[in-house]
Amino acid sequence: MKNQEYAIVDIETTGGNASHSRITEIAIIIHDGIKVIDRWETLINPQKHIPPAIFALTGITNEMVSEAPIFDTISDKVFELLSDRVFVAHNVNFDYSFVRHELESAGLKWTAKKLCTVRASRKIRPGMLSYSLGRLCKSLDIDLENRHRAGGDADATAILFTKLLEWDSENEMDKMIKKTSQDQRLPPNLPPKDFDQLPEKPGVYYFYDQYKKVVYIGKAVNLKKRVASHFGGHKITPQRQNFLRDIHAISFEVCGTELMALLLECTEIKQLWPIHNKALKKFEPKYGFFVYEARNGYRYLAIGKLSKNQNCIETFDSIYSGINLLQELAAKFEIDNRFCKYGSLSDGAFMAQNDSTDLPEIEQHNDQVQAAIDSYLNSRQSFAIIDKGRTKEERSCIWVEKGHFYGMGYIDMDVVINNPSEVKEHLTPYKTNQYIMQLIFAFAKKYPRNVHLQKDDFTSLDD
Repeated sequence: MKNQEYAIVDIETTGGNASHSRITEIAIIIHDGIKVIDRWETLINPQKHIPPAIFALTGITNEMVSEAPIFDTISDKVFELLSDRVFVAHNVNFDYSFVRHELESAGLKWTAKKLCTVRASRKIRPGMLSYSLGRLCKSLDIDLENRHRAGGDADATAILFTKLLEWDSENEMDKMIKKTSQDQRLPPNLPPKDFDQLPEKPGVYYFYDQYKKVVYIGKAVNLKKRVASHFGGHKITPQRQNFLRDIHAISFEVCGTELMALLLECTEIKQLWPIHNKALKKFEPKYGFFVYEARNGYRYLAIGKLSKNQNCIETFDSIYSGINLLQELAAKFEIDNRFCKYGSLSDGAFMAQNDSTDLPEIEQHNDQVQAAIDSYLNSRQSFAIIDKGRTKEERSCIWVEKGHFYGMGYIDMDVVINNPSEVKEHLTPYKTNQYIMQLIFAFAKKYPRNVHLQKDDFTSLDD
């Protein structure tokens, strides 16, 4: 490492993301692998307001930077100091993303090998209570003056870096600066062992914050490859930076198939509501298929907006799906259209109409309504989907009860099943929703040989 030079960098900024925030101060210390050989720092005019919270943290005011150079005027100097040197910082991806973004905005294309002193400290001095710069310096008796200023933090990082070089008997930092090192791309707070233990199998993975709370859930055909994809590239959006900072641990659950992983992901997101999951959290059925009896004794069928925890016969994501169903049932069972309602429970759409001429006989009409409901409920099939398991000794199983997801799990190969409904005894029940059923029906249509209807002869999971 002594033939390699390093640029130890620290910056202060107007905020936490490189795409919307700017650098207010930068310090660059050049290290030759033995000692510091050069040092440069400056305030920078960010050309935008410094928020009060940032001033409270750094002490840098808008007045202090008003006469400072803008980044464009110092970009050549920064580029010169960083070129052909390893970029070193405490939580390196944060500083690197800002500097790279600012240089790119100034018309300078720059990339560099990176070395994170947080990660290096974890490898070389494991077991410390904390790896934040302030607490790490206190534990290692490193003087840290002018905390949260670029110069002070860079000086402390340079001392830490020198000590790590002396302690690095296993050449860990040589390994880390290799361009292909996956470890360098991991979030700064994530222990490498959490990533290393991921298998190359289908499953669901969980990201946790520092309080052991799940902040993201994802599914994968290949767990290791999918998780690694979160940490690659150079995206610098606020969402991505906040996301990576939140990851302190990973756990996973292997699944037999991609479908099992999809269903587990969906049910877990619904149960845990992780802060960084957006798409599936938004999915909730919006409309319901209702039956009710009015004061006049007639039963009505209705499609209307669905309130939370409201009971109904069926749910729909689109009102048109519900309307089509109701119209089909009304035509098939000759139900008077005056008793079919479309609208919202809150806007009076379910009130009886004034037109009460030539109404059908109540008992006959109500029987027709019940026949329509029974017909629909009976048309919803019950079936099992049997597929490969996590090992050769088991099979995965999904059970659908009358058109709704009942549950899923794994069954040993030596278990004898005489009727598909018997698989229910071996499964974990889960709540259903329309998205889950869309996944199941799409799979069943594509792979009909894996589907076993309740009426089918069914003697073994080996069939």
